[in-house]
Amino acid sequence: MENQGASVVITHHILDNKQLEYDQWLAEIVPLTKHAKGFIDLQIIRPIPKLTFVYTVIIRFDTVDNLKIWMESDTRKRMIERASPLFRKDRYQIRSGLEFLFETPEQASKIPRRWKQYLVTWSAIYPLSLIMPMILLPVLRYFHIPQNRLTDGLLISGCIVFLMVYLVMPNYTKLIRRWLNK
Repeated sequence: MENQGASVVITHHILDNKQLEYDQWLAEIVPLTKHAKGFIDLQIIRPIPKLTFVYTVIIRFDTVDNLKIWMESDTRKRMIERASPLFRKDRYQIRSGLEFLFETPEQASKIPRRWKQYLVTWSAIYPLSLIMPMILLPVLRYFHIPQNRLTDGLLISGCIVFLMVYLVMPNYTKLIRRWLNK
């Protein structure tokens, strides 16, 4: 079987008035995660201040085995134990590739073929990659945030990932679920 990488989606519902402490804890655990064997990248989706309290962390590793080694490591267990007073529960799901974007509650065990995942993901990201710069760049310049390819790219890609995970893919996959699961 080809090596397709692996992702974990971790959600932490932060208790009231614990977000600052959680952010400090994140600043400690992120470098440890980045030094784990097989680490590729991670994305942190932060809650909207005074509106939501859920942090979502998406971490990618080169193999499912390396991801499981990190998730079950003593280092991570100690860090989670230390932070447990800050959130309700440490929930996570390990998946190979990006299957978590295609999962619906009624079809949780049936994952579409890779080529369909590719087409659906591409067809969702392409319009967002055209629209988001047209929306965000004028807003950034309006607030006198200097043009910088790195920060512009960081903000645009962060918005695209956020929209993909929370808005686009859940609705898009429901809309085309018959074709996806054929």
